[in-house]
Amino acid sequence: MAANHVGWIDGPLLAICSPRPVHALTKQEMFAKGLGWFLLASGQIPLDRFHVDMRAIRIAVQALREGLAVGVFPEGSRGAGDMTSPRAGAAYLALVTGAPVVPVSFLGTRLPGGTDGSIPPRGSRLVMTFGEPVWLGSHPWPRTQQEVVRGAATVTAAILETMRSAEQATGLTLPGPVAPKPEKKKA
Repeated sequence: MAANHVGWIDGPLLAICSPRPVHALTKQEMFAKGLGWFLLASGQIPLDRFHVDMRAIRIAVQALREGLAVGVFPEGSRGAGDMTSPRAGAAYLALVTGAPVVPVSFLGTRLPGGTDGSIPPRGSRLVMTFGEPVWLGSHPWPRTQQEVVRGAATVTAAILETMRSAEQATGLTLPGPVAPKPEKKKA
């Protein structure tokens, strides 16, 4: 599954509310906090977002080959959710394994003006929409950079289409840019 990323709760929603369990690539910083044991026990995959993480890639490929679902946020971090700077991880995993990519759209998981760690207030409307699976096919080694770039563009287009359909159906829109976190007052 490949999703846009607007709010803090996107990852937990993807892992918990999907029709089947999702083993999401999760920034390794989350595992250093008190949730680390829970994330590992629930099958989430630690990911170093700043370097090529061969360990995370191997775990994700193995999970897909076993028929499990893997979740990827191609934007790499929470933001406007508009897919303006996606990475190619979901496409790469699909090309290696032949697994389909299910595009997912999140709306309402961060309110306009919210910071990257904000949570919508109780009673807010949250929308998680699944699009039609995208099949990139299995490409044997060596995969070319052009194949991966083409695959990433196809995945991005599918996420954007899923998002547009969700916006039309619900009337919700993306929240816009992430607000900066307030500076802590120094004593």
